[in-house]
Amino acid sequence: MFWSYVQLDDGTQFAYSETRDDGTVRVAVERPVDLGFDHAECFLPAVNWFNVEGFSIDDLDFLTEFVRSNAPFIFELAERQKAGPAVSALAP
Repeated sequence: MFWSYVQLDDGTQFAYSETRDDGTVRVAVERPVDLGFDHAECFLPAVNWFNVEGFSIDDLDFLTEFVRSNAPFIFELAERQKAGPAVSALAP
């Protein structure tokens, strides 16, 4: 499952998974285009892109820098997702 992280002015959206058992977090990026979406994915902390469709090398350079600079916060959010809700509802 992915959770939304941020949307840039051009419509590019970043989403992240919960922290996986191996300590990595999967990041997915989509950008709207005329007939659908450009798409790319990577795992933090390595940021090696895969499933890339429509993004140029320059685009991937920008995405890499963006993801690396946001990695601490993305990891924090992913850990919160793995831990579950902070408050549980108690039955009366």
